[in-house]
Amino acid sequence: AVEEDEVRPDSTLVGDLGAESIDFLDIVFKLEKTFNIKIPRGELFPEDIMTNPDYVKDGKFTEAGLTELRKRMPFAELDQFAQNPLVQDFANLLTVADMCRFVESKLKQAA
Repeated sequence: AVEEDEVRPDSTLVGDLGAESIDFLDIVFKLEKTFNIKIPRGELFPEDIMTNPDYVKDGKFTEAGLTELRKRMPFAELDQFAQNPLVQDFANLLTVADMCRFVESKLKQAA
């Protein structure tokens, strides 16, 4: 369990808060229930990009891959990640602030 005072806007879900894949399922479920929104699989975390050879080469996202990430994840702050876009670091990308922006965008779409 994570203590409330450990959660800051810049905390990464995986690195700082120790989230694992089961936690992401729980997070999605709770966000859907709390905010009455639907989060289709792959919308929050588009895993299919990581297995596409047009988007990943030698363990790094290509320019096309970064463009696709920016398109599909407009809520995520990708500038720093783009400097060294290793696929293995992708899971440690999302922050609490990114999640807030994601929910805000879903609520605006629903309005």
